[in-house]
Formats: sequence, structure tokens, C-alpha cells
Amino acid sequence: MEHIELFFKSIFIDNMVFSVFLGMCSYLAVSKKVATAVGLGAAVIFVLAITVPLNWLLDQYLLQPGALVWLGTEYADYDLSFLSFIMFIATIATMVQLVEIIVEKFSPSLYNSLGIFLPLIAVNCAILGGSLFMQSREIATLGLATTYGIGSGIGWFLAILAIAAIREKIRYSNVPAPLRGLGITFIITGLMAIGFMSFGGMLTGGDEEVVVEVETAEVKPVIEQEEIKTEAEVAEGSQSIADNTIKVIE
Repeated sequence: MEHIELFFKSIFIDNMVFSVFLGMCSYLAVSKKVATAVGLGAAVIFVLAITVPLNWLLDQYLLQPGALVWLGTEYADYDLSFLSFIMFIATIATMVQLVEIIVEKFSPSLYNSLGIFLPLIAVNCAILGGSLFMQSREIATLGLATTYGIGSGIGWFLAILAIAAIREKIRYSNVPAPLRGLGITFIITGLMAIGFMSFGGMLTGGDEEVVVEVETAEVKPVIEQEEIKTEAEVAEGSQSIADNTIKVIE
């Protein structure tokens, strides 16, 4: 369940484009055609699926404070966290170079259509953001890091695929002249971001009910005790009034 929750959360709730607006350069520039968007989205999924778990291993066994303890107790005090950006970017650049070689070899047309934006995946902030979020959120295992990388890549893929499909249809629509191009694209992106925000309660709805039940269970005995105490005070007051009445009569 933890893998499933992280997978869907990284796609819909923490979407790289609609939640934190990372990777917007490629998102806007390569989303004019669906075929091109699919190719770039697939490349982003591949790079994130490889680099996030690799950078998790680097973070756990090299970069964190005390991560070098496996080399010996004398290395337990070493802290190489200041090298995180350099190491993460080096890993990403290596994987992007591998993707570029594969795409050029097996799909020259896609390689030409992507142009400069394929090697620019190396400096795509969505790719680096995946590794940095993995580090800051302290993802516990290699499997969860892989799940998070794949989910983040699929989320970015869905975002660029959706906007590419919409932009293809918009070409035949009567868009006001001042909004044509990036103007209407920004508006559509904002509306899509609002739509994705509605998924925010998808994985948190059950917890609030449990809290309410617990609070009700704790408050109920207190209310019952107060009611019993009030009844006892009323009875005692009535008895006191009766005694005073008897004394007055006597």
C-alpha cells in the first residue's frame, strides 16, 4: 500500500508541472505536437526512473552525514552532503547522454524533432527536482525511491501529453488575438493545475474520520460524568430545600 500511495501521490497530488511548476521550459516548448510530447515524456520517465534510485544510493552510502561508516568507524563523522548537487547532476547528465544515444540510434525522426530539448533534459529542473525531493522527504528504501521516480515521470508525461493534445485542438479554435500562443497555454495550464489540486484529498480523507471518532470517544465519557454530576447536585439541592421547609414548619 505504501508503494501504491506514493505512486499515485507523485502522479496526481505532487505533480511536477501542476504542483511545483518544474520543467516548464520543455513543457511549453515541446508541447505543440502530441507525437513529440510523447517522445520527450517517455525520455523523462526513463531518466527519472533511473536517476532517482541511483541518487538515493549515492545519498545513503556516500553523501549523508555518517554515510561512509561502511568504510570504517573512522569515517563515521564525514559529511559530504555539500556534494549533493554535483553528484546528482553528474548522474542525470550520464543518463541523458545514454537516452540521447538510444533515441538517435533507433528513432532519428524523433531525435530531430526534439532538437536541443533532448540534451537539455540534463538541466531540466523536474529531473533534478525528483532527486532533491527524494532526499528532502527522506524516502526510506530503494524500492520506494524507484516508485517515486517512475510516478514523477508519469506525472510529467501526462502533463505534457494533455497540453499537447489541447494545443493541437486550439489551432482550429477562434482564440482572441492577444491570447494566442503562450497566453492561452498559460491559462490552460493554470486551469489544469486547479483540476489536479482536487486530487489533494484523495489519500487523506480517511484519517480525519478516525480522528473525529477518537475525539468523540474521549469526549462522550466526560459529558456523561458531567450529566451525572449535575443530576446529583440537583438532587442534593432538592433535599436541602425540603429540609429547610420542614424546619420552618416546625
